[in-house]
Parts: sequence; C-alpha cells; structure tokens
Amino acid sequence: MKGLYFQQSSTNGEITFVFQEKENLPITEDNFVKLQVKACALSQINTKLLAEMKMEKDFFPVGREVAGIVLDVGTKVSFFQPDDEVVGILPLDSEDPGLCEVIRVHEHYLVHKPEKVTWTEAAGAIRDGVRAYTALHYLSHLSPGKSVLIMDGASAFGTIAIQLAHHRGAKVISTAYSLEDKQCLERLRSYIARVIDVSNGKVDVAESCLEETGGLGVDIVLDAGVRLYSKDDEPAVKLQLLPHKHDIITLLGVGGHWITTEESLQLDPPDSHCLFLKGATVAFLNDEIWNLSNVQQGKYL
Repeated sequence: MKGLYFQQSSTNGEITFVFQEKENLPITEDNFVKLQVKACALSQINTKLLAEMKMEKDFFPVGREVAGIVLDVGTKVSFFQPDDEVVGILPLDSEDPGLCEVIRVHEHYLVHKPEKVTWTEAAGAIRDGVRAYTALHYLSHLSPGKSVLIMDGASAFGTIAIQLAHHRGAKVISTAYSLEDKQCLERLRSYIARVIDVSNGKVDVAESCLEETGGLGVDIVLDAGVRLYSKDDEPAVKLQLLPHKHDIITLLGVGGHWITTEESLQLDPPDSHCLFLKGATVAFLNDEIWNLSNVQQGKYL
C-alpha cells in the first residue's frame, strides 16, 4: 500500500513529491478509526508553519482533507462504527497521508458525512467550511439582522461564508476582484445585498459599505488579506486590490468584529484608539487551530 509524501530540500527549499510503500497499519485501538479513503482534497502545504512548529522531517504526508468509509474502530471509539461514511481533516502531525487507500485517524478529527453529499464534495468543502463556520460562529457570533462584508466572495472560502451568513439571516456584502468573480457572485445574487467590484482599483470599499448600511458601518468583516502600507510600497497587483487596514477600520460599525487572515497585521496606536472608540474587536482566523493535536497545541501555545 503506497502513500504520497513531499520532501523539501534543505538547500534551496525545493519540494518534491514521492510515493512511499507503507507498512501495514497497526491494530486499531483506543480512540482510533481505520478509514478507507474515497476522496482526498489537496490544499496548500504550509511549510512556514511546519518550520515554526518544529515539525520538519524528511518526508511529510500529503493530503489532509479526506472522506471515506470506516472499516474498523478502537475499543474506546464512541462516535462511529464500521461502514459509517465520514469526512474530516487530518492533524498536522498525522503519520498517514490522505492520499492513501487506508489510513488510521483519531475519531475526534472526523464527522459523519451527510448522505446526499458526494465523497468529492465532502473532501473538497470541509476545510473552507470549517474556516467559514469558525469565523462566523465562534469569532464574530453572527446573528440574524447583522451586516457582513465578505472580501473575495468568489473564492472557495468566500462562497461558503456567503451562504452560511445568508442562512443565519445576515445582510451580505461582498467584493469581486475580477470580471469573472463578479459574474460568479451575480449568480449568488439571492444571497448578496451588494457586490462591490474592486477590479479596476477605483471603487472605495469603505464608502460603498457605509452607503449600503446608511452610514452605520458593517457589523462583521471577513477579510482576504489587507494592505498594511500604501500602494506604492506594495507593488503586487493582487495586493493593490486589497483594502487598506484603515479602510477596514473606517467601514466597521460600532461593536463590530473584524476577522482577519493577515497573520502579520500591524495596528498603530491611532488604529487601536479608533477601534477602542467603536468598541470593536479584531480576531485572527487561523485555519489550522482546530487541526493541531493536543500535544502540538501544547508545544505551540
């Protein structure tokens, strides 16, 4: 039985992928589940985080979002039984790659797959689904009647967040970074109150949001990255389309929540003072926080 692993060169950082023969899985015991993989999604490998966590090794397993059928369960497993259809995300310190026929995984990293969801859909949506639910439910406490700005709504994360926010009764505003993105969001028009096209760099996101909310500002912002400096200092075209941090603070309403994916966010004293006056909060969306084992969380925190 083979599994896919990646190896990073210690000299130039180049990544190569290799198939390795895996030994037979140990007897399923305690809270572990033996899973026959039916679908596996490929997400970006965060080599920077692996280095920070001191988890670098010669070969690292590839593929962490998996969907499959339970073959066997340990004696302490309480949530699953053989033949259950499940989906989940393998932790960073998993020894088994998702790109393998059969893997061994702790039951706490799995949930039951809805019957009408295909294997591919389940594996492909689980990561961004968890991210969106974490941002809206745990970090911003979304409730009916709230206004939500979702940046880059045409992305995988954005489309799921839009649907979840609409399902909870929120008023959704979203941005589009290209004509194709705008067309994609137009097809979700029943979920979105307003689509802000920022592809030409001429539309003021803060002004558009304040106009849409009657000058009150939005209650929740989910960014897709922000500019920390002026456009002249950040020449990348993609970065120039992102809103400046001051724009986010301006369009945020009283008691609002800013959920950011910008891990290097820097707020100057005037920025903090403005957030203080609004009674607003800033939360960081780390999409790996739920996927670290208890041991690794202890090391990291």
